Amino acid sequence: MDRSLWVAFCLGIVLFLLDETKHADAAENGDSTSKDADSVRGGGKDWPMLYVTTILEDPYVMARGTELEGYCIDLLEKLSEMLHFRYKVGVVKDGKYGSLSTNGNWTGMIGEIVRKEADLAVAPLTITAIREGVVDFTQPFLHTGIGILLEKDTTLEDASLFHFLAPFSKEMWAGILAAYVISSLCLFLAARVSPCEWDGNEETPFTFLNSLWFGAGSLALQGAVPPPKSLSVRIISAIWWLFSIVLLTAYIAGFSFVLESGSEQLSIQTFEDLVKQRHLEFGTMASSSTLRYFKDSKNPIQQMVYESMNKKKDTVLAQNYQEAIQRVLDSNYAFIGETVSQDLAVARHCNLIRSPEVLGARGFGLATPQGSPWTNKLSVAILQLGEAGDLDHLRGKWWESSCSHEDHDKWSPLKPHALGGIFLVLALGLALGMVVAVIELSKKSRRTADQEKKSCCSVFTEELSQRFRPREIQKPETAGKSKP
Repeated sequence: MDRSLWVAFCLGIVLFLLDETKHADAAENGDSTSKDADSVRGGGKDWPMLYVTTILEDPYVMARGTELEGYCIDLLEKLSEMLHFRYKVGVVKDGKYGSLSTNGNWTGMIGEIVRKEADLAVAPLTITAIREGVVDFTQPFLHTGIGILLEKDTTLEDASLFHFLAPFSKEMWAGILAAYVISSLCLFLAARVSPCEWDGNEETPFTFLNSLWFGAGSLALQGAVPPPKSLSVRIISAIWWLFSIVLLTAYIAGFSFVLESGSEQLSIQTFEDLVKQRHLEFGTMASSSTLRYFKDSKNPIQQMVYESMNKKKDTVLAQNYQEAIQRVLDSNYAFIGETVSQDLAVARHCNLIRSPEVLGARGFGLATPQGSPWTNKLSVAILQLGEAGDLDHLRGKWWESSCSHEDHDKWSPLKPHALGGIFLVLALGLALGMVVAVIELSKKSRRTADQEKKSCCSVFTEELSQRFRPREIQKPETAGKSKP
């Protein structure tokens, strides 16, 4: 009897150790982590079970012991509650998103969906035409594009000599120049038309060159010389002074921000800049949709990007985002990838920056087998989550920045539409000044017509033509007559 109990006890110990070894191996190899919706909701045992494939990618899916967490896991939980299904999550075996191999088979999560090893792929999976041909995608739950991730110290250069022009855009400077010339011209015309400024006997001080000087002096806040006399010229002068004050205020505020933000600027703004430079290597993820985008592109610059990456594919193509980000931090390397993931890297590493140019607007979607009844249901649920603000809440939760707010102050040169109101006020003021000048001349013409018993229109026309008629230079007569 004692011997049989001893045998049973030994068998129990052996089974217990085997079970512990099995669980340890499952945790090390990233085997499936189960999450049933009924355990969360306290019911739903009759709900259908979906097998979900995903990939470990911060912050979408992250392993915490034997559990998974992240943006995609939270999204999956919300969809489970809305559509009443249970699910079991497994990490993709080959650690890839999915691409077409040389033997015609699909790898990664797309391959598992095609082979129906999984019912659903929940990951930052880019919706592309070639993938859409073998699986069905839901509506995108995140929108993204293709950008360049850089390390600040390797891409910042000293500002140019004309950095003082930075507060305004090129269009803004062109608009200011046009406003200056037109205002000076209106000032000259109003002074020539108004009888208070020019009576035909002596030249008005507001010649065109003097009007240009008057406008430049007003911009520099140097006062009004010569002083205007007529109402029309005063209206134009006052409206130009108002325009100058608003313009100077905007410029000083913008230039102060430029000085506070430092005298350095990003040397690589576009993909063309990236191709032309020689001190940085650049690449993307191997077998990614980004690599295929550049491969299939007909744009000459984008073709040059692909050719450069393809020549050095053994050294510049990263296997995952963590490797790519680490290379950007540790070496002279620029990473080309999804902007939404790059924004996360910038939020967590304050010495990283993303270039302004973004290519290939696209989205992340959930993948299902072709003809799956869940595709439309999931799409509707994703749209509902977006309309309710849940997707924005999830992004704010998992994209929280550890950098100071100053690093995220976005500034760009001021464009004309930002000050469109003051340009409109200037135009109305110039028009009003010209109308008043015409009214002043018409009043004088009416008085002259009454005195000389002529038509008011004929006198007005004579006055107007006299003001714009070129003045003849009279030659001085000889002092005396010739001697006989």
